[in-house]
Amino acid sequence: MSQTFEPQPLRQTDTESQAGTMTIEREQTRELVEPGDAERFSHYVRKEKILESAMTGEPVIALCGKVWVPGRDPQKFPVCPACKEILDGRFGSEDDGE
Repeated sequence: MSQTFEPQPLRQTDTESQAGTMTIEREQTRELVEPGDAERFSHYVRKEKILESAMTGEPVIALCGKVWVPGRDPQKFPVCPACKEILDGRFGSEDDGE
């Protein structure tokens, strides 16, 4: 058996004035910014290697040769210029119009 509860109006006590204020706490979440984050890039890695790394904790190797264990949202960083150059050389640039 489920019950629905109607919201009840706040009651003022004798010590509160008609123009009283309430404090509302707001939770903020921030991602920890570490030293060197400005130099970080999103790298190109095979999708299955990223999934494998997530399961095993093993490091991955990007097209540019960088070795690391992925752990941050890649959309928050610019694309690695070396990885992009390698990918564009292999498959052609998105700007080729084909």
